[in-house]
Amino acid sequence: MADWIPLHPEHPEPEPVAQIARRLQAGGVFAIPTDTIYGLSANPLHVPAVERIYEMKGRNAAKALPLLVPSLDWARELSRDLPPLFLTLAQVFWPGPLTLIVKAAPELPREVTAGSGSVALRWPRAPIALALMQAAGMPLTATSANRSGWPECGTPEEVEHQLGGQLDGIVAGGPSPARRSSTLLDLTRHPAVVVREGVIARAVLAPYLAS
Repeated sequence: MADWIPLHPEHPEPEPVAQIARRLQAGGVFAIPTDTIYGLSANPLHVPAVERIYEMKGRNAAKALPLLVPSLDWARELSRDLPPLFLTLAQVFWPGPLTLIVKAAPELPREVTAGSGSVALRWPRAPIALALMQAAGMPLTATSANRSGWPECGTPEEVEHQLGGQLDGIVAGGPSPARRSSTLLDLTRHPAVVVREGVIARAVLAPYLAS
């Protein structure tokens, strides 16, 4: 059973946030609540931690790991050659449940990008995730906290059932506000392609993609 660390979902307490942040910096893997579902968070520059995520999920090594960022500036640092549509969509939908696939900065490990040369970024509207990133001074991985092919998890109990024995901790911030993943949009293609329809409907994005 993983350690459960309760945090207030809207006003996470600074002391446990700092403790979790230090463990994330050192290579820990935690399940944390976001504004969609629970995700597996680790330091994306710590390759052994990234490899643990693939192993515990049974995730295909050819599938890159999405990342959470706490600001638009951080997204710029992790990417390159951003198209104009990126800024348009980020200004409208961030922070929020839209993940944008863009060309990756060369500093990102191959284990994160799966050798694709691209990275999926999202600035969430999630106080716990934002507090952890700011305390740790780094982005966090954001793949769903479930075994590949199993149902996504919206509560700490569901995470415990699937992955509890393999995690360094579960940040218990209550049930997720959404039971669906973020919408995934690939901006490395022209025209851009909705890879996964999630919380934000395809129809909502259509006017931006048609311009």
